Amino acid sequence: MAYNFTPFKVKLKETEDWLKHEYSGIRTGRATPAILDGVKVEAYGTPMTVTQVASISVEDPRTLRITPWDMSLVKAVEKGVVSGDLGLSVTVDDKGLRVIFPELTSDRRAGLVKIAKQKLEDARIALRGEREKIVKDIDKKEKEGGMGEDDKFRLKAELQKMLDEAGKALDTAFSKKEKEIGE
Repeated sequence: MAYNFTPFKVKLKETEDWLKHEYSGIRTGRATPAILDGVKVEAYGTPMTVTQVASISVEDPRTLRITPWDMSLVKAVEKGVVSGDLGLSVTVDDKGLRVIFPELTSDRRAGLVKIAKQKLEDARIALRGEREKIVKDIDKKEKEGGMGEDDKFRLKAELQKMLDEAGKALDTAFSKKEKEIGE
């Protein structure tokens, strides 16, 4: 008997994408524009993201350049970045803003690794929850006579194999982030 694992596969992909997005927001010693994704700026009476009012580029490994499309928004962008509480320093010049990433201390690195591990665990918990839903559905179908015991065990093994592969992808993302934090 065939079982439709498509929704589960979609959930696996969504969870992996979520983890990667969460990791992009964890600041390392290296300048990444993704850190500013959640920063809100008060522009024209409406809260907007920095990317909606300016272009962001990497100037050097520890500096981002924010160039507002409307230079009258420089102060609003500066206020947004500072109030974003990201631990970044901001300087204003004639071209826009420079966002400088300070060097990470060993304590801060350890804290970031801890946060990354927690995000990894959150992703694993989400995947286990999805697995449990499918296991219950397979058991229910077997009890109703919709499949045999052999099919049930084969489907559960297939499910576990997909979960293991997804777990490896999550571990790879964590290892990559951990290495990035350590640099």
